[in-house]
Amino acid sequence: MLSKVISKLKENKSCETKKMPDNVRMQIENLNMWYGNEQALKTIDLNIEENKVTAIIGPSGCGKSSLLRCLNRMNDTIKSARIEGKVWLDGKNIYDGAANCVDIRRKVGMVFQEPNPFPFSIEDNVFYGCDINGMDVDKDATVERCLKDAALWDEVKDRLDDNAVSLSGGQQQRLCIARALATKPEVLLMDEPASALDPIATAKIEDLIDELKKDYTVVIVTHNMQQAARISDYTAYMYLGKLIEFGETEQIFERPEKELTEKYITGRMG
Repeated sequence: MLSKVISKLKENKSCETKKMPDNVRMQIENLNMWYGNEQALKTIDLNIEENKVTAIIGPSGCGKSSLLRCLNRMNDTIKSARIEGKVWLDGKNIYDGAANCVDIRRKVGMVFQEPNPFPFSIEDNVFYGCDINGMDVDKDATVERCLKDAALWDEVKDRLDDNAVSLSGGQQQRLCIARALATKPEVLLMDEPASALDPIATAKIEDLIDELKKDYTVVIVTHNMQQAARISDYTAYMYLGKLIEFGETEQIFERPEKELTEKYITGRMG
């Protein structure tokens, strides 16, 4: 009898759903986060629209990367991290006790600040996520699709067996993007993906992001305000763990409503 009750409770818990606002892919609701006793995020509420680029800006230590990592539960890997609140993806709470982290990270891919290709072939790098997740997909077709989506196919199609570490820094970062796309995520998270690259490679990454939003929802953390203004549709400004202002990028940069936002945008505070 007890086992049936527990099973029923689990079943009900797994069914926590809500109707999402129109055109919203993810919704962050009353999100708080701590590292030990230090609160990193304070009551964040934010809608992330589908097929748009949302930029998160703010000074160092304001909680940008912490917020980004909450969106695919990467902070679960940090023992001291504690999270309260909800993050809805397609109407399901990813912090529901019955949610599967592996499934969440298939749907919400991640690209990090430093290019981190694995020390094996280009094609094996791209296919890595499919391989470890046991996905029954055609390797050649998947590799070609992802490299084309990452605007890298024409540069590497004749040397797919080459070690990925032989690529330039910009190519390595686009390879990492291709790798993140292999599992067909709905959302792509990028944590300062061009900060370690030269201006030419940065421009290619920015052009790529503009193309990717046709098929993916993109959330990018950047310390570069000019980059946010160039590539994003929406911008969130954070300060000391709080979301100070959020809106369309043009409005945030040209007509900010909050004094703190204006001071940051105009360079009067760091």
